[in-house]
Amino acid sequence: MATGSINVSVENIFPLIKKFLYSDHEIFLRELVSNATDATLKLKHLTSIGEVTVEYGNPIIEVKIDKDKKQLHIIDQGVGMTAEEVEKYINQIAFSGAEEFLEKYKDSAKDSGIIGHFGLGFYSAFMVAGKVEIITKSYKDEPAAHWICDGSPTFTLEKHDKTERGTEIILHIGDDDKEFLKESRIRELLVKYNKFMPVPIKFGTKTETLPKPEDAKEEDPAPTQEVDNIINNPNPAWTKQPADLEDQDYKSFYRELYPMQFEEPLFNIHLNVDYPFNLTGILYFPKMGQDMNMQKDRIQLYQNQVFVTDNVEGIVPEFLTMLRGVIDSPDIPLNVSRSYLQADGNVKKISSYITRKVADKLTSMFKNNREDFEQKWNDIKIVIEYGMLSEEKFFEKADKFALYPTVDGSFFTFEELQEKIKDSQTDKDGKLVILYASNKDEQHSYISAAKDKGYEVLLLDSPIVSHLIQKLETSKENISFARVDGDHIDNLIKKDEETISKLSDEEKEILKTDLEKVVPKEKYTVQLEAMDSNATPFMITQPEFMRRMKEMQQTGGGGMNMFGNMPEMYNLIVNTNHELIGQIKDAKTDKKKERLIKQSLDLARLSQNLLKGEELTDFIKRSYEMIK
Repeated sequence: MATGSINVSVENIFPLIKKFLYSDHEIFLRELVSNATDATLKLKHLTSIGEVTVEYGNPIIEVKIDKDKKQLHIIDQGVGMTAEEVEKYINQIAFSGAEEFLEKYKDSAKDSGIIGHFGLGFYSAFMVAGKVEIITKSYKDEPAAHWICDGSPTFTLEKHDKTERGTEIILHIGDDDKEFLKESRIRELLVKYNKFMPVPIKFGTKTETLPKPEDAKEEDPAPTQEVDNIINNPNPAWTKQPADLEDQDYKSFYRELYPMQFEEPLFNIHLNVDYPFNLTGILYFPKMGQDMNMQKDRIQLYQNQVFVTDNVEGIVPEFLTMLRGVIDSPDIPLNVSRSYLQADGNVKKISSYITRKVADKLTSMFKNNREDFEQKWNDIKIVIEYGMLSEEKFFEKADKFALYPTVDGSFFTFEELQEKIKDSQTDKDGKLVILYASNKDEQHSYISAAKDKGYEVLLLDSPIVSHLIQKLETSKENISFARVDGDHIDNLIKKDEETISKLSDEEKEILKTDLEKVVPKEKYTVQLEAMDSNATPFMITQPEFMRRMKEMQQTGGGGMNMFGNMPEMYNLIVNTNHELIGQIKDAKTDKKKERLIKQSLDLARLSQNLLKGEELTDFIKRSYEMIK
């Protein structure tokens, strides 16, 4: 038996490991199972290139709990180690690395985490164990070795009678970490971190029902047998070639990733690139509707099938973080705890590649089956519109497939829309005015007025529409967007012909004074307009610029917060050519004049959903009196 002191001058490295890694100490299991996987795959590689003559077979990794002895075992059938290799890899390299690391990062080590750096993955075991044993037998024809360390810099190393190839790590779980002796907790961690590891992981056994023998009676129970409970899927869909997968395979894998999701995804994008970086994965478009906060089930990041994080900011462009799925890349640099990204050139390339793949998929869907694409539009538009706002390259590609639906349920690309409305919706200054509504029911009367003129009205109702139209107005030439309730239709698209007012300038001045006595100045700006005598007598509109700025601030952006804090202001457009306006002007008493103005204003407010509470009750009461 050999005893010795670990090659390290930082005397108390174990308390440091426990202290610095405490917040994340559950990852010890991920690290130890990952090491066992590496040892198994290394053997597979050596046998495949003919370097060793031992048989690879069908190795598994086993995780076992011994509650009585307060032990947790991780057993593999991989390459194993000789006593010399234990001495080198466990006692020297890892600890000289630890010392160097602590020296370099002693001020910020708490934030950095130590695991996964300088070969320290194995030492994460000491976060939960007071004593750790390694029993290991190399694939080389040498005796097995038994290493024991109790969390101090001293260890013992002796021969062992183990005959099967591979390594067993025994953790003597400390009193503070008894949770890791519970089956439910270990199962939870294995499913979280190792669900798709490339080597089968056994955790206990399960009962399997066998088919009944042919001569069995109906009442006879079906025979059962105990089988290994394999906790992971070593060959997940993203590791296969797209050509080998059917639509059903992708759907099944989605359910495997998100067992609590009952709605099927709309479609998926299979990522597979090996130059200039390695990356595989599958992204799913879930049904999104108007919800921009779908972060419940996020994209999962793996490194060689080991779960790293579901915080993929930086790797996946922000607008695609609303998607679901998996990305696996050995080329994403992680810091020492394997859990946080470091920004570098590769990450930017990966992000650009993912953006391009998504744009290409959407382009092909649009070209190959436009009808199906139109049906999916409302469920995917949030992602596409967000992408058009945030990624210039995506905007350029999306310009060919982004759709603009009308209130009648037709869909146009921007180019098609321009072609359709250029003759009718170009104003007297040669600018193309695109009309849109955000709510078909609430803006019904305004939509009708526009359609009576033969104009197309788009239905743009996503929460970021104000940002999007701002982007389109700045990137397209000579166009502007106007919401149908922003003004009278003749003011939204001004043509050359002017309507003559039935009232003289003097009559208009008197009328305006009468109106302003009744209409609250702090809310409404009165505008007298000569319009068609059939047009509405009173119309409430909200200036496009002000409303848009307020909307943009509600969804982030849009300059200073001055607009968000401003009270709601409206224009009251009064049609001087309407018969009712003539009646108001000619009313014999101030009382009648006031009643007509108040009633007309309330009707206009009612059409804009602005009449509420006590004012609505008064209006209804007053209306019944007038009917009587």
